[in-house]
Amino acid sequence: MNLFKRAWWHLRVRIGRTLLMTGLFLVICTLSLSGFLIQSAAARAADEAKRRVGAVATMELDLNALLAKQGRGDEGGGPSGMAIGAGGDLHRDLADRIGASPVVTGYNYLAEGAAVPTASAAFYRAVPPPADLDLGSIAEFFPVFGVRDTGQEPGFRNGTLSLLSGSGIAPDSTGNLALIEERFAGANGLSVGDVFTLSSGKWNPEAADVMVEFTVTGIYRDEKKSDLERYTPPGSDPGNTIYSTVEGSSRLQGKDPADGGGVIRRATFTLGNPDDLDRLKADAAAAGADLEVFPLTVNDKQYRALVGPIGETAGFATVTVWLVSVAGLVIVGLIAASSLRERRPELGVLMSLGEGKGRILGQHVVEITACALVAIALAAGVSQVLSKAVGDALLSGEVASASAEAQAEGPSLSDTSGGAGGPEAPEVAPVDRLDIRLGTGDLVKVGAAGIGIALLATVVPGIGVLRLRPREILTKGE
Repeated sequence: MNLFKRAWWHLRVRIGRTLLMTGLFLVICTLSLSGFLIQSAAARAADEAKRRVGAVATMELDLNALLAKQGRGDEGGGPSGMAIGAGGDLHRDLADRIGASPVVTGYNYLAEGAAVPTASAAFYRAVPPPADLDLGSIAEFFPVFGVRDTGQEPGFRNGTLSLLSGSGIAPDSTGNLALIEERFAGANGLSVGDVFTLSSGKWNPEAADVMVEFTVTGIYRDEKKSDLERYTPPGSDPGNTIYSTVEGSSRLQGKDPADGGGVIRRATFTLGNPDDLDRLKADAAAAGADLEVFPLTVNDKQYRALVGPIGETAGFATVTVWLVSVAGLVIVGLIAASSLRERRPELGVLMSLGEGKGRILGQHVVEITACALVAIALAAGVSQVLSKAVGDALLSGEVASASAEAQAEGPSLSDTSGGAGGPEAPEVAPVDRLDIRLGTGDLVKVGAAGIGIALLATVVPGIGVLRLRPREILTKGE
């Protein structure tokens, strides 16, 4: 009789064992396929997180590296007294060249400075200083932030700051322009288009008593309220914060904007993919950046916060696949071995009639493979529902755990804008749902796993039985 006919006959006659084997394979294939689907969905979610979040690379001066380099006698300007020298200047033109890199999706820079009042620019004071306070003993100043684009500043993005009139600082803004707070404008009677003067003060040896005229390009409102109950130093009062172009802030530092477009403190570059940092470094070096003195470091905390739960979920799915596969191989192997022992008389008769050992073993492979194929077909439908429920539950739990850890650590240190409003990254909703898709590749993987288990579980115990001769099988029983 043909081995396929014998296999079909045996499957029909022993329907209980057939259903048992099919059910066992259904469990194995469903769990394995669910694991493969969760792995695939997690990989897609991680790629999507890369696209949505990217990473922020920051370039700023490494003072230790600069001093070490100057100590070797390299060019770049040696220190003079306590001054860093020109070698420590990060120029705007360099940041613009790096920002043109194809891996950069957006960039900004920040120049931090300070100024003292003049006849045309007095401090806004919510509360006058106490009569017994010696103003000469404290440093009172205007915080002046030179930026590329105020629209990218954290405060303007999140609504804490709002433009009331005029315009903000834009990438194409030129000249000594200033965006001032409405309370400062009211205290000095300033409106859009007016001119006021700031002094650099005396604490900067490179720009002592430099006077710079600024034109008011816009007036904004800061929702932070001044403390109306006690004296606040002007530099801490939100009404005295001034945003300017880099040209204006550079002049307050005693720097000529014609030299490299002005001096900035740091530049931040948003990458489309956290893996693009090496490409950005190469482009920065090609643009003329000294990456020892001005290193590029990436802050991918938010990306890791999003991808971490996804990776944990994918890891769980991988462990599940391996455990199920190993356990399934052992269980199916035991059942196949038990079946072969029960069918020893059948095997002895077939061998005595001249049936080849290979064909006899092939019959058992066909029987178990048939059960596996039916189970794979059924698992294709069941696993999608199971993997969706299990994957979402696991991911939601990992997201909740990661959020709790992030809150315990404190706010994110990402700074996508280099803004004066402090480090702040654009919030992106965490991925708490997986996009489960059943593909041909997943079916091929689970099919290979199922059939592999069927072959190993049948061949290994089958070889031990078929080594015997027909007389030994029929006369020795078990």
